[in-house]
Amino acid sequence: MKGIIGKKIGMTSIFTPDGKQHACTIIEAGPCIVSQVKTKDSDGYSAVQLAYGDKREKHVNKSEAGHFAKASASAKRVVKEFRDFSIEKSLGESVTCEIFSEGEKVDVVGTSKGKGFQGVVKRHGFSGVGEQSHGQHDRQRAPGSIGNSSDASRVFKGMRMAGRMGGDRVKSKSLKVLRIFSDKNYILVSGSVPGHNGSIVLIQK
Repeated sequence: MKGIIGKKIGMTSIFTPDGKQHACTIIEAGPCIVSQVKTKDSDGYSAVQLAYGDKREKHVNKSEAGHFAKASASAKRVVKEFRDFSIEKSLGESVTCEIFSEGEKVDVVGTSKGKGFQGVVKRHGFSGVGEQSHGQHDRQRAPGSIGNSSDASRVFKGMRMAGRMGGDRVKSKSLKVLRIFSDKNYILVSGSVPGHNGSIVLIQK
């Protein structure tokens, strides 16, 4: 596996040489610092720990400062591990968007936008009870019956009902890398990516 930490910038569209227009998401991928290298001998598994985004000095505690000092780097905001990193990296090295190439397929992991408390129509795609008739005037978006009464005498786990929606970890798979701008550390991937503009995402393959 190889991967990098990035920040979602926004969406745009580009034209390919064959004249087709493609919607894509701009991600600022890195540069990341290798803050720790884990091996099977010392940690029981092999992984590379990457750090991204500068952190203000007043928000850094002593353990964090010591950890990043080993890599000769300033403290970072986001730290993530990538197991079995396919590219050999040593402590303190930089990882940039150039680990990927145009045309490659990648997975992007992010946290979806929080929607708050939502009803069954928006949350689960219910169609509601139906037309208003016979005195019913507030049933269009109602969930309807949720099960038996005296026999079960309870609501079964997993029942699709109203509740908090969004704010979940989501992985978008097999997104194509359309363009790479090394000077700005930008990667343009096809389609949409979970999360709001400015949110942290992981690009991995």
